[in-house]
Amino acid sequence: MIAAFLPDASLYAMVAWNGFVRGMEPAEIFGRAYFDPFWQSVFAVDNSVFVWGLLLLIGLGTGVAGIVAFAGSGLLHILGDFPLHHDDGRAHFWPVSGWIFESPVSYWDPAHHGQIVGALEALLCVALCAVLWRRFQGGWARGLIGLAFVSQVLPTILFGLLL
Repeated sequence: MIAAFLPDASLYAMVAWNGFVRGMEPAEIFGRAYFDPFWQSVFAVDNSVFVWGLLLLIGLGTGVAGIVAFAGSGLLHILGDFPLHHDDGRAHFWPVSGWIFESPVSYWDPAHHGQIVGALEALLCVALCAVLWRRFQGGWARGLIGLAFVSQVLPTILFGLLL
């Protein structure tokens, strides 16, 4: 779960810092700061298929299942992100390339079907959390499932309110 969050952790940290500490408005954060070369260089590293792939190879080479699961989770996040960003994608192939895929759809941008894609993504999350909730009965497992649910759905709601 931590690795699934890590590719976006820098985004949340920089948005929180600039919004709550520096007092920047959401329009300025997502309209200007997000596209700043420094921000983009950070996103390139933590969203790199090669960085996460190297970590996966280390896990496979050492036989450490936790590293394999961690890296696989981060890679799944990146693979899910790749087709869902129109003009705000990441350089997923850093350091080999700075190319950024411009998808015809977006998970958030209404100009690129974001209302539909975002709703489908939220529904998929709710459905998968429901499956996991039924499968796992323990308090810790259900607590983590609830945290996963909130971590997926809350940003969708908040971004919808901010934009």
